[in-house]
Amino acid sequence: MLDSSLIRNFCIIAHIDHGKSTLADRILEITGALPKTQALGQVLDDMDLERERGITIKAKAVRMEFSSRSGSKYLFNLIDTPGHVDFAYEVAKSLSACEGAVLLVDAVQGVEAQTVANFYLAKEAGLKIIPVINKIDLPGADPDRVKKQMQEVFGIVPEEVICVSAKEGTGVEEVLERIAKDVPSPKVCLGEPLRGFLFDSSFDVYKGVILYLRVFEGEVWRGLNIKIIDKGKVYKVEEIGVFKPKPEPVDKLASGEVGFISCNIKDAQEVAVPDVITEAKRPTQKQTVYYKKIPPMVFCGIFPVSASDYPLLKDAVEKLRLSDPSFIYEPDNLGVLGYGFRCGFLGLLHMDIIRQRMEREYGLDLILTAPNVKYEILTKRGRIIYIDTPYKFPDAQDITEVREPFVLATVITPLEFMEPIYDLAKSKRGINKSADYLGEDRLSIKFEMPLAEILVDFYDKIKSVTKGYGSLDYNFIGYKKSDIIKVDILFNRKPSGIFTLLVHRDKAQVRSREFIQRLRQFIPRHMFEINIQAAVGSKIIASEKIAALKKDVTSKCYGGDITRKRKLWEKQKRGKKKMKQFGNVQIPQQAFLGVLKI
Repeated sequence: MLDSSLIRNFCIIAHIDHGKSTLADRILEITGALPKTQALGQVLDDMDLERERGITIKAKAVRMEFSSRSGSKYLFNLIDTPGHVDFAYEVAKSLSACEGAVLLVDAVQGVEAQTVANFYLAKEAGLKIIPVINKIDLPGADPDRVKKQMQEVFGIVPEEVICVSAKEGTGVEEVLERIAKDVPSPKVCLGEPLRGFLFDSSFDVYKGVILYLRVFEGEVWRGLNIKIIDKGKVYKVEEIGVFKPKPEPVDKLASGEVGFISCNIKDAQEVAVPDVITEAKRPTQKQTVYYKKIPPMVFCGIFPVSASDYPLLKDAVEKLRLSDPSFIYEPDNLGVLGYGFRCGFLGLLHMDIIRQRMEREYGLDLILTAPNVKYEILTKRGRIIYIDTPYKFPDAQDITEVREPFVLATVITPLEFMEPIYDLAKSKRGINKSADYLGEDRLSIKFEMPLAEILVDFYDKIKSVTKGYGSLDYNFIGYKKSDIIKVDILFNRKPSGIFTLLVHRDKAQVRSREFIQRLRQFIPRHMFEINIQAAVGSKIIASEKIAALKKDVTSKCYGGDITRKRKLWEKQKRGKKKMKQFGNVQIPQQAFLGVLKI
């Protein structure tokens, strides 16, 4: 029986690329969970995409033992978390399973936007925070400056901050000692009915759905009949274990412990993480666990290039949804693209990661339509509807008011780049709300701006104008009235629903012109002239032409009267006019890939 007073459940939180995974590696080495001879960089980042991009995508849980200087032997449960704003839901789930958090800050870059966001998430969850400055081995490291920032932003006393080099291992043991000393042990309620928090899951082709859980009350053991509260279904626990970091079986998990269970659940649809499990015969009455739910913010259509791959795509979205509660989907049909799914994501990186996982793990070749946000529309009939698909947008005469999602964006930048940041935000319809100094040379600037404006290139442009030193975080604050209009793309005056755009009226003409110019590059010449137009209602706001293929109908006429040639040219002209009126413009798949694919 484990002594619960010696259990420490903690996570590592930080801005992207501040060294979370490297610190996790050193902790695994020092505690002996991973021998140095087997060490491989970013051990917990076991997904190929994580290694390639150098980011953590999924939260990981690992158990290890630590012998402190006082002689006590502690059981540590570390949950590694992502840092990118698109994976904030993974951080939120991890915090719900912990009592403490290591707040990691880069000694060169200092406090960044996600550092601030994650700090307040941890405070809100009631976690004990251990401040750590990483990368003190780098030439540009300035721990004293970063300590001052942490004091001004978070109110952390400089003497409490631990300085480490996760790469070299310097100071990491002190971090472990502080975790053992300061992070509270979990509250143990063994006599209570089982209450376990499912914070993640995965799918195994042999064992089915694997559930990762933190036990808050009671115990779970092999053979126990458990009930998943949200779905209301009962299952028998077939396997139970912990990660060290490889999975190892155990007899049971008691209150305060973290591990995994397998219940031979074959259908990914039967589980929705996060959730709570309890005993089937003696259910708990305490069903709530702190968890900040984050709704999807970006929507796009995902379609297989080959229609025969639709069943495989369906299987892929169901299994990815299993471990990712912020990824949502519903069936969709766009006619020319066939059957697929309309999917929701937290951001563009989240969307790109899902796409790459589908292509790599399931061998799919996909088309993704242009990303959109969800609009709130008040109709003439007084109904409120939500639209995330441009071609379903109502006609202007049916709309009383359109509201689009707004975010409060926090940009942290060196003082010298303040003006370019203000200019950039203004070009994206941003309104400055505040500006606060972080130390002597950095600013935290808050802008209220439409989510649609920061989707595609705002983060990249921040990095560009600040020479890589700027950072971004944003939070959804609600819907606000906006002058959003629908722009139809016409081919010889025939609308094509798949290329419909939703844009702000002030930017409609520029965006439409850019779009049809790009489209023009991918559509081949036909036997008749093609007019590509962008229209708002009946008004044309941009236009491009693709000239017709020319056939020399007078090639067989040698000399003689010009009248015969003119008759042939006139006949050809009438034929092309008729073809333009009744002929269908053939839009090749390359056009969809080139214009819509991200």
